Amino acid sequence: MASGGHLCRDCFATGSSSVAPQRCPACGSPRVLHHPELFTLSIAHIDCDAFYASVEKRDDPSLIDKPLIVGGGQRGVVATCCYIARMSGVRSAMPMFQARRLCPQAVIIKPDMAKYVDVSRQIRALLDSLTPLVQPLSIDEAFLDLSGTDKLHKAPASVSLARLASQVERELGVTISVGLSHNKFLAKIASELDKPRGFAVIGKGETTSFLAQKPITIIYGVGKVMAETLKRDGLTTIGQLQQRAPEDLMRRYGEMGARLSKLARGEDYRPVTPERETKSVSSETTFSSDLADFESLSTALLSLCERLSERLKKQQLVGDTITLKLKTAGFKTRTRAQHIMLPTQLATTLYETGRQLLAREIDGTAFRLLGIGVTGLEAADGSDPVDLIEPRVARKAAAERAMDSVRGRFGREALVRGRLYRQPDQTPSHPESNDDDRTKTQ
Repeated sequence: MASGGHLCRDCFATGSSSVAPQRCPACGSPRVLHHPELFTLSIAHIDCDAFYASVEKRDDPSLIDKPLIVGGGQRGVVATCCYIARMSGVRSAMPMFQARRLCPQAVIIKPDMAKYVDVSRQIRALLDSLTPLVQPLSIDEAFLDLSGTDKLHKAPASVSLARLASQVERELGVTISVGLSHNKFLAKIASELDKPRGFAVIGKGETTSFLAQKPITIIYGVGKVMAETLKRDGLTTIGQLQQRAPEDLMRRYGEMGARLSKLARGEDYRPVTPERETKSVSSETTFSSDLADFESLSTALLSLCERLSERLKKQQLVGDTITLKLKTAGFKTRTRAQHIMLPTQLATTLYETGRQLLAREIDGTAFRLLGIGVTGLEAADGSDPVDLIEPRVARKAAAERAMDSVRGRFGREALVRGRLYRQPDQTPSHPESNDDDRTKTQ
């Protein structure tokens, strides 16, 4: 097959052409993709379109033409929103009160993670049928390397991806956008160019010119602080980075400068790796009313530590650095970390360390969010090594594992720590209105 040509995204007909046809010669569809390198590129990024919202609209057709926000209560944040809501300025991670103000007519639905995970697994099965080299980034996006799959599927990677997008939409009722390029950095950028139901291509021959006009902020890892630093130095576009010598950027910005220099030229040699190392596990909650007193915050912290411990045990991980996260009523974030001598997965150790960090932050400030996380992860060997050298901790560990055994047989509510127990007519001082458990990976 010729190196340049066109592809119909509806009937999958292909052909060689130097100029893009306005409609498919075979079926008349206007959804024709044309690119000089369309049939030679093999690194892709798949991203579901407004995933949670798409699943909800699939399950309730009455929502199809309505603005939809999936998120927490009045004090929570937007998990995702449909493209109709985005036209009003609503965005993911936006505070719910702000989203309601921007789009008062929006339908608001609480997240149903079990349902989303189920759909994600079905999509993953379809990805795995294309190539064994699938690297998931989150519940709704992944990298794929389709190198060498042409003979298996009797089609270039671009055709296989177009068929995949059609199959996901037809069988699962959600849509995806595809980015195709020669490395992961550019494939991810490409997947954002034509949303929703998109398919965009960035070839090797156009890499430098394509990137030149783009803002530096599209480079992953360039956050607000780094962007401001670069702006003060007169760097706002990738083209300006391209004009700087690599050694100059390295002298000015260190390791980050070397990374900026390579990515500005579209150089990314990272392979698509199916197995990824877990970097952190965390659990957090947004309160329905701000909390400032130590007693209420520490009680909420204990509940979070129990949930975090459960997840670490389930994933058979221990960690040696515990991080406390607090967000003030004014949306300013505080993070405090403590390295412990030996890795742990025990709720008691997580809580005692987190409680010490929390105590230092009690200064009258009211907090709307509390979180606890663990990094420095490694595989657990079945018990905390600290059990062997600290009798007091060993006794607590034995009691906790006995609790785990009972809960494993009779459910999580079979045993509740006294501090977390509430009588039916009591209102918790720390309602968890927007709980969020996260596992971050490389």
